[in-house]
Amino acid sequence: MPTFVIFDLEFTTWPGAMEQDWSAPGQLREIVQIGALRMSEEYSVVEEYEALVRPVVNPRLSPFLTTLTGIDQRTVDREGLPPAQALSDFLAFCRGRSVLSYGNDMLVLGENIGWARVRGEKIEHNALTPGFVNIRPWLNAVAPATASVNSGRLWQTLGLPRPAPGDEHSALFDCHSIAATLRHLAGKGVSLPKGLV
Repeated sequence: MPTFVIFDLEFTTWPGAMEQDWSAPGQLREIVQIGALRMSEEYSVVEEYEALVRPVVNPRLSPFLTTLTGIDQRTVDREGLPPAQALSDFLAFCRGRSVLSYGNDMLVLGENIGWARVRGEKIEHNALTPGFVNIRPWLNAVAPATASVNSGRLWQTLGLPRPAPGDEHSALFDCHSIAATLRHLAGKGVSLPKGLV
C-alpha cells in the first residue's frame, strides 16, 4: 500500500523573530523538534516519528520557545539528539515517499542540513530523494477557513474532534492536526491532488 509522510518542525525562536524573518544577529531557525506521520492512502496513521534535537549555535532555549512549545531546556539537554543524527533518522523515515508540510518547513529542514554539513557532520540519506511539498496553499484554497491558522489549529477551525493528546506547537500533535484535516476533507470528497502522493 503506498504511503506518504506528513511532517512538522519546531525550531529556535524569540519574541518578534517570525515577524523579522529571523534576521536579527545570531537568530537561526535551528530545529528543536521533528514530528512526522507515515500515512496510508486512506489517511490513517501507519507509523509515527518524533525526535528532540539539541541546537548548536543557540544551545540555550529562549523562554519564548519554551512557553510556546512546552519544550524545556532540561528535556532537550537530556533527550535531544545531535542534529546530524536526528536529520538522518528523519530522512530515513521519509525515504522514497512524498513528504507534506503545512508551510515551508522543508526550507528550515534544508537550512539545518546545510549547517550540519558545514560543521563537517555527515547526513545519511539524501534530502532530495523524497518529494517535499507545502500543501498549505492547496488546503487554504479548498478550506478557506484555514487560511489564517497554524497547523496545530486546523482541527479546531474545522470543528473536528481533538486528533491526539497534546497541544499546538508540538510537532507530532501538529502532524495529527494536519492528518485529521486531510481525513475530514477526504470524507467530503476532497482528496489531495493527483501526483502529490
